[in-house]
Amino acid sequence: MIIVSGKLYVDDRDAYLAGCRRVVEQARTAPGCLDFALSADLIEAGRINVYECWRSAEDVERFRGTGPEPEQAAQIRDAEVHTYQVTG
Repeated sequence: MIIVSGKLYVDDRDAYLAGCRRVVEQARTAPGCLDFALSADLIEAGRINVYECWRSAEDVERFRGTGPEPEQAAQIRDAEVHTYQVTG
């Protein structure tokens, strides 16, 4: 199992999250996706919390493909996201 967890910082959080709806829908129906969520942080205004759970690294890579849309990537001011492999 693979967990992807972290945080993104953007200037217009609500607009960014609204633009991510399709990505979340696609992820949740992707092979190997156990959970996928992007959410507004309750304390920091520009922070988005990231949580993903996948069956395997191959499933993550297959879904990632080309990565975020250029418009979305350009909105990210800072990011700290880590990938963890869960065993046992």
